[in-house]
Amino acid sequence: MLRAMDQLLRYLVQHPIAGGATLLVIGFFLYLALINNRMCNLPEDLVKIKQPKWTEAMLRDTYARIEKNPINVESTKAGLPPKLDRRYIVTGGCGLVGGYLVLQLLARGQSPESIRIVDFQNMHRKDMLESPARDIDIVHTDISSPASTDAAFNKPWPKSVAKLPLTVFHTAAVMVPSDRSKSTYTFLERINIEGTKNVLAASRRAGADVLVATASASIAVRFVKYFISPWRLLRGWPQNFVQLLNENDFFRPLRLFDQFYSAYAASKATAERIICDANCEALRTGTIRPANGVYGHPTDNVVGTALNTAAMPAWAYPIVSSFVHGMNCSVAHLHFEAVLADKRSSTAPQAGRPFVITDPNPPIQFSDLWLAIEKLSVTPFRTISLVPVQMLLLSYAIEAYITLPLRFPLLKNILPPLTGDVKHLQPALFSIVTHLYATNDPVGKPVKEGGLGYRGLVTTTDGVTQQLLDWNLEHKGLDDSAWTKYRSSVSMAAELEQIGVTAKSLQK
Repeated sequence: MLRAMDQLLRYLVQHPIAGGATLLVIGFFLYLALINNRMCNLPEDLVKIKQPKWTEAMLRDTYARIEKNPINVESTKAGLPPKLDRRYIVTGGCGLVGGYLVLQLLARGQSPESIRIVDFQNMHRKDMLESPARDIDIVHTDISSPASTDAAFNKPWPKSVAKLPLTVFHTAAVMVPSDRSKSTYTFLERINIEGTKNVLAASRRAGADVLVATASASIAVRFVKYFISPWRLLRGWPQNFVQLLNENDFFRPLRLFDQFYSAYAASKATAERIICDANCEALRTGTIRPANGVYGHPTDNVVGTALNTAAMPAWAYPIVSSFVHGMNCSVAHLHFEAVLADKRSSTAPQAGRPFVITDPNPPIQFSDLWLAIEKLSVTPFRTISLVPVQMLLLSYAIEAYITLPLRFPLLKNILPPLTGDVKHLQPALFSIVTHLYATNDPVGKPVKEGGLGYRGLVTTTDGVTQQLLDWNLEHKGLDDSAWTKYRSSVSMAAELEQIGVTAKSLQK
């Protein structure tokens, strides 16, 4: 070792330029190794708050228990707020959260004729097609169009419910979680912001007096900075590597665009302010922010995406995250409605503000989630382990490739656009897939103390296991060609963006 060091020193003295370059290269790779070390390890504070690691034995015991006593809307209806004598419009009612809202409204005794679904897509959820939800009026609507939205909201109601007060649950949105460009914001603005304005205006004209919208806890997420000084990394962790998801940002001025981790978060924050600022005596409003990933249906981006992928490239094994089941998210909307249904509630502390919600348990690691899918699913699933820092570097290269034609239009005819999942591998992805955790402390407080009295209906362990059981019942005994191919909300957003691009091209 000493001889090697002596030879290295001699070389550096005799060849200062080449030697300096060599030291820079060595230093750079050591720096990358340090970043990779931090990305692969877990801060001690998170070890104390996360759930114990899931095991195969625990998962199989849970699976056997849930096989005997399945968890669904009907089995959890005792946890729903009491039925209200009202009419309901649910935008996005064919989707994940909106669909569960419709099913919960029916489960607590609401009649199908008192519910209207306003959605761009057709009914595709089997649990809705096989229930009284199939009798609900679905008005196919483009909420980015004021005329289309007004027509859906002003369609006459059956006489039996026409005079009931009206609640609007606004769950419709498009999701592009990994892009931070202004061009993507322009697309998101059309549906997430202008669509929200149209829903708000149509709600007023239709006489609604309660409006609860689905926001996103990602609004609070800050961009994670991995490339900080080596001495700071040696002493700690990347900047914003661990984040608590709460509502504190809402009580400050709206941040500038580049202070959000992505264009999606910026669009949802703007839409949330529109809804909450509209709170008044005639129309009481508020928003629910589901923590990080919402799961509970094969179309979700957490469990569903993995189930639809036999082999998934992965590097986020140690990441700790709070998730929320679609039923928990929808019941939080119902708790909010129960508060806002009081005509005096416009000045209550709950009105005109957001509440973050999560499953009623500590956060889990991504490795727990993937273990459950690998061990319990009847369809094949495995993760392909990748080096985190390599994927981080690649994400910056992909972002540069995507944004170059936006800065230099001449390149649009030279560089072919990226398609498929690879285009989502951008730096913002490493900010939404970082250590993000939430609590139910504010939303779980009693109504008298300023909360919503929210109680989650299902834990993450049970919710994920039930989703896998449902998947297995649907796919057991089928070969690959017979599997149902579900479209996630991210995939649907890409299709809607392409439709918009095509429409613009046709107009030229």
